[in-house]
Amino acid sequence: MGTSDSYKPNTVTGAAGYVLEDVPHLTDYIHDLPTCSNPLQDNPSYSVVKQYFVNADDSVAQKIVVHKDSPRGTHFRRAGPRQKVYFEPDDVHACIVTCGGLCPGLNTVIREIVCGLYHMYGVKKVLGIDGGYRGFYARNTITLTPKVVNDIHKRGGTTLGTSRGGHDTNKIVDSIQNRGINQVYIIGGDGTQRGASVIFEEIRRRGLKVAVAGIPKTIDNDIPVIDRSFGFDTAVEEAQRAINAAHVEAESVENGIGVVKLMGRYSGFIAMYATLASRDVDCCLIPESPFYLEGPGGLFEYIEKRLRENGHMVLVIAEGAGQDLLSESIQSMGKQDASGNKLLQDVGLWISQEIKDHFSKQNKMVMNLKYIDPTYMIRAVPSNASDNVYCTLLAHSAVHGAMAGYTGFTVGPVNGRHAYIPFYRIIERQNNVVITDRMWARLLSSTNQPSFLSAKDVIEDKREDEPPTQMLDDEQYSNDNYMVNKDVCHAS
Repeated sequence: MGTSDSYKPNTVTGAAGYVLEDVPHLTDYIHDLPTCSNPLQDNPSYSVVKQYFVNADDSVAQKIVVHKDSPRGTHFRRAGPRQKVYFEPDDVHACIVTCGGLCPGLNTVIREIVCGLYHMYGVKKVLGIDGGYRGFYARNTITLTPKVVNDIHKRGGTTLGTSRGGHDTNKIVDSIQNRGINQVYIIGGDGTQRGASVIFEEIRRRGLKVAVAGIPKTIDNDIPVIDRSFGFDTAVEEAQRAINAAHVEAESVENGIGVVKLMGRYSGFIAMYATLASRDVDCCLIPESPFYLEGPGGLFEYIEKRLRENGHMVLVIAEGAGQDLLSESIQSMGKQDASGNKLLQDVGLWISQEIKDHFSKQNKMVMNLKYIDPTYMIRAVPSNASDNVYCTLLAHSAVHGAMAGYTGFTVGPVNGRHAYIPFYRIIERQNNVVITDRMWARLLSSTNQPSFLSAKDVIEDKREDEPPTQMLDDEQYSNDNYMVNKDVCHAS
């Protein structure tokens, strides 16, 4: 499975440096498509709305912090209902598929796509694809109605089932074509969206009137451009329970250490936000911030210091942190799962054992360590209130876009406004914590941990010219202001 090179990004320029990175439309490759009036204008639920429809020229700015002489910059097409739609409700045959790992909110998105299509547009034919991408050609489908999905948002997981891998573009598009499906809603992370992009390309190559809409799902919040991915708020909230338990265990014994491993294969957002929210964490380790164990300024020295000062400490580590230090498991390096993700060693167990071995060798003080791994408990819970509302908006925006004839897009909020984003922008890179950003500095100030960085490391990190972290302040500390050693951090 690879990204097709045939699609050329549709970029529209305007005055004062305005750039619109537009999404594909069915009329780009199928000419003279008939339109009809949007049924929403006759929907009694929307009778109180002053403006039914989004203006055709509305767009959402990617960057909102600008200087007076700055160009207007990159924009995306605003999400929402259009006055004209390209599908008659009775002709719509939609399908929904969930792929990849579990995430809080999956069932809410499924429910709201079904109910949105049914109640807003009068669409009656919606299928659920059972078991991920391979379900298109290897499994039965599930007929979805508002009655069937009524209570699924109260449960974790996905009612449709999921899987990794199984992407066979021709078989999938053959199944879509043979079943007469003309709207495809694909819920998944960056790998899934990459697969959705290839499906869209094949559909476009065959000239099919099929809208492909992606709903980004990753509990790690590592999808770029959008403010955040659904399930992230719930994950941070649930992570608090594990951190609280670790804190209770640690402070209840002599020189107690609570170690909590959280999700974050490549991005440490959950660990960072859970740490900031908790205020009980003494050290947070994430994939983006290298650390070392031995020697001055190392992790072991810091642990000893905290135990002498407080008599206990809590350490939070993201699953992707410190993988380069696991030399004993070098034989697994380079192996991947069915989704193409690097297989990781259990860094939580490893660092717990390293800490135990260090104190055993030093024989300086008694140490009691408790290790907690809540990973699968967090993934499996239902979404909280905030994520439930967010999932509803994502689902409805995707439905509005597909009915309006847009295709090959992912939906998500950009600076608080929902927009349609081309697939290539979602899959071109991953969203990472920027460790020269103010939010990471706030964490260092909260935990009083060393940054494990030298001044040279900070300068090199800045030279990479990373884009601003989504959801965070987009200003970055200058080299003079950034706290690069533990002495400065401790002053807070």
